[in-house]
Amino acid sequence: MSKTTKLLAGLAATALLANMANAQETTIKYMTFSAAPNYIAQLEETIAAFEAQHPEINVEYETAAFSDYFTKLQTLVASRSLPDTFELNYENFVTYAERDALLDLNPLIAADESFDVGVYNPTALAAFALDGKQYGLVESFSNVVLYYNKDLFDAAGLDYPSADWTWDDELAAAQALTNTETGVWGTFSPIQFWEFYKTIAQNGGAVLNADKTEVTLATPENVEALTWMIDKVNTHKVTPTDAEMGGQSPEDLFKAGKIAMLRTGIWMLGAFADAPFNWDIELEPGKTQKAHHFFANGVAVSAQSQNAEAAYEWVKFLTSSKEAVEIRIAAGWELPAVTDEAALEGYLAQPIPESREVVFEALDSAVVPPVIGNWNQLTDAVGKELDEAKLGRKTPEQALTDAAAIVQGLL
Repeated sequence: MSKTTKLLAGLAATALLANMANAQETTIKYMTFSAAPNYIAQLEETIAAFEAQHPEINVEYETAAFSDYFTKLQTLVASRSLPDTFELNYENFVTYAERDALLDLNPLIAADESFDVGVYNPTALAAFALDGKQYGLVESFSNVVLYYNKDLFDAAGLDYPSADWTWDDELAAAQALTNTETGVWGTFSPIQFWEFYKTIAQNGGAVLNADKTEVTLATPENVEALTWMIDKVNTHKVTPTDAEMGGQSPEDLFKAGKIAMLRTGIWMLGAFADAPFNWDIELEPGKTQKAHHFFANGVAVSAQSQNAEAAYEWVKFLTSSKEAVEIRIAAGWELPAVTDEAALEGYLAQPIPESREVVFEALDSAVVPPVIGNWNQLTDAVGKELDEAKLGRKTPEQALTDAAAIVQGLL
């Protein structure tokens, strides 16, 4: 080998080592609210698993409480110092996507021959897309289903709720289950904004039209839905008033055997595990169609990131890898939105409740919140008018008409 050849080989080797060193030094920053304060150990375990598979990438994380997280994130946007990757719930995702703060992941996904987005539930993944651009990968989700006390149904000689139940079926069962002497109420769902937008969807209604240019609050379908919600309390008397609840939460009353059917979130599965009666879950009854809440967290890559490819590898691993999914399920750290039943076996195999698959079936009729830029003002305005109707100071039609006028101004 000539001196020149040796020199060139040496230079090539030096360059390779330099490149490897540079690769080793690639550091991405990640900011999260869901890990704090209870799941820091699980986050660190996930990062360790990722770095073991990607020794060229280091992940540094920062946590903030949910109450402070988005104030801090807004400051980072304004100062153009966003971390490479960060967590967003759906309600805030829309705002950041519209501000061009997020990287469109589609080109990276298209170039990644080893990855198939079919690993995610399609409804959950679509929540973090806007105008055809995939601005985030879905990390976790929760929803609301119908919990029911099997012992109370058995004592009343009633069939358990089924997937094809309608509002009428629920009402009939609730009337049979309500017992004023024993203080048992047939059914419960809160009369507030978060329950309202889902309930009107069960009757084919919506707060806004598809492109969010028109308010559709005061439609006959929505008036009918709000009337149904209020009538369960005031007319049919199968749901307790606030006064009759005596300051107790509906979840406490359900666990005490005083509510036979309860609409609440899957985050209560663990809390009800030691209830002194048999219970299960089912899809919520609907009027004209099924509709279920969909609350989700996703992970986005900053449009300003100088390490987009490394950041993409991290968010992909965090949201869909076997290691991350298993760590989440074992810890009860929210529920990954993946489709692989084998990966979810640890969750589905838990014996209580028996029908855990309902949690995933509800995703097929998921309804996302009607988010707009003035999101908090929308929820406040509609919530106040729902209170007026709930307290009988306005008819459902008048309350929704007045709410529509306010929300139209926000648009």
